[in-house]
This record gives sequence, structure tokens and C-alpha cells, in this order.
Amino acid sequence: MSAATGLRPAADPEGTGDRPRRLSTNAGLGDRLFALGARSSGVVVLLIMLAVGGFLASQATQALRVAGWSFLTVQHWNPGGHRGQFGIAAVLVGTLLIGALAVLVAVPLALGMALYISEYAPAGVKRTMITLVDLMAAVPSVVYGLWGFFFLEHRMTGLARWISTWFGWIPLFKVDGADPHDPLAPVPAYTSSTFIAGTVVALMITPIMCSVMREVFGQAPAGEREAAYALGSTRWGMIRSVVLPYGRGGIIGGTMLGLGRALGETITVYMIISMVFTIQPHILQSGASTVAALIALHFGDSTPFGLSALMAAGLVLFLMTLVVNFAASAVVARSRSGAST
Repeated sequence: MSAATGLRPAADPEGTGDRPRRLSTNAGLGDRLFALGARSSGVVVLLIMLAVGGFLASQATQALRVAGWSFLTVQHWNPGGHRGQFGIAAVLVGTLLIGALAVLVAVPLALGMALYISEYAPAGVKRTMITLVDLMAAVPSVVYGLWGFFFLEHRMTGLARWISTWFGWIPLFKVDGADPHDPLAPVPAYTSSTFIAGTVVALMITPIMCSVMREVFGQAPAGEREAAYALGSTRWGMIRSVVLPYGRGGIIGGTMLGLGRALGETITVYMIISMVFTIQPHILQSGASTVAALIALHFGDSTPFGLSALMAAGLVLFLMTLVVNFAASAVVARSRSGAST
């Protein structure tokens, strides 16, 4: 038995001197430290998440005891004057509408940018575009809010009017109090809307989604790319048969990451929308609301009970984002990248 390794030498019946090497399953010090660090990081993240949820739950207890389940069904917000008659039904619907609209606008943009950067762009252009996309992802929210309020909002009213004129028969695109066929119809009826806020938020989350998708597309196996070309496939055919199936998990993960940010976006939405506390299903009409904007609007002047109500709203938003991320994880796990290529 070897004193250095603790392993018994393998038998050599033919006396050739060639013996197979026995592999040890004992991890080295570096591997053990890495495993310990990875587990510790995961535990710390879980503890932080539990701490945030526990803090919100403890602070929201007072308001939830008074409001009960009506907190999810009542539309108006006045916890100081009418205890038990306040809720987040309106702001919850507004949050979902803005988040859904932002994702619908951002996914085609992010997917197209990611495919161009990873598959079509020349080397010099590719490096420049990667830098620009990463720079856009680092721009503060307030900059997007100022740009949306002073530049984009008044330039989108014409598009909103056109959509309302031709598709106003769909309840989602209807605008109450404005005749789309009247050229003198008041412009403010189309400003500060879910449509404008969702578009600005979409431009905010597009760089994040594009970065995730681009990284996954770049990891598509080179052998399968070459095989597709060898079988006579065009570049788009190769992308359709290799890159997109391999990157399905990245597309879903990037989309859910963008949706999570869109649901919790505060400053940009707060600067653009005109807060209303009734369910506003018309996305082109002035007036919208989100949970994050509600908290930003009332946090500074709330009573202790009002702060508890705001914490309850934050708890609902926290749980909603958790559900979205867990659902995304489940979908990604069932369709992991490369599984069908």
C-alpha cells in the first residue's frame, strides 16, 4: 500500500509494468472551499429574501388585520380616513398592464438585437454594440423617466390617437372623453397613459433581456452549427434549428428577468403616469397606476397606519415577483438550453 496516497497498487498479472491508475473521489482543498462558498452564497441569498419578506409581513400586519381580503378587491386608497376601505385592486391591475405591455414591446427588440449581435454583426460592430447595450442597461431610471416625460410622451400622442381611431372598437384601445376622428380633440387625453409608461419601461428592460439572450446564443454548440451548414442549411435555417432551440431557456429567463424589473419599476413610471385609483383598462387613456408608484407617492406623508398599508402593498408586489421568478425557473428547468438540439 502506498503511504503517499493510501491506495493499494493495482495487480499486474502479466508483469508488463503497466497498471491502470485508480481515481480518487476525495475532493481537494480548492474544490471543498469552492463548494462551501457556493453553498454559503445560496444560503445568504435565501436568508436575505426571507428577511425582506418577514420584515414586510411584520410591518403590514396591522393594515391587513383591518382590511382583510378586501385589500385585494377595493380600488380606492385612503387608509387614514376610511379604515377597512382601502385596497390595491386598481394599482395591481395597472402594474400588470404596464409590465405586460413592456414585455410585449421589449421581447421582439431584445431578441432581434441579440440575434444580430451574436450571429450577423461583424467583429468590430459586435464589440461596439455589446458596449452600447451594456451601457444602456447601466443608465439610471430617472434618466429614462426624464427622457420619456420631456421627449417621448408628446411624440407618442399621434400614434396613440391613430391606434384609437382605427382600433377603438377594441375596449383595450378605447379612450373615453375624446373623439379620435376630431382633429381638435384634446391632446392631454392621450398623455400620462399606460401605453407611454409601458413603452418607456420596455426600453429600460430591453438591454437586460438582450444581454441574457446574447450570452446564451453565443454558447450554442459549434459542432451543431457546422452540422447544420453541412446539411445545406442557410444562416437563418441554422439559427432556427440550432440557436433558437438551444437558447430557449435564455429567452424565457431574460424575459422573466425583464418582467420582474418592469413590475417593480418606480421612478420612471411615477414621473410619467397620472395616478388614478380606479381600474383603468384603457391603455391609451390618460391615467394609470402601479404599486411601486403608489408607495413612492404616499410614503413621505403617511401616518403609521398608512405606512403599514404601504408595507402591505409592498408585500403583495414582493410575492408577485417571487411567483413570476419561480414560474420562470420551472419553465427554464423543463426546457433547458440545448435539450432539444
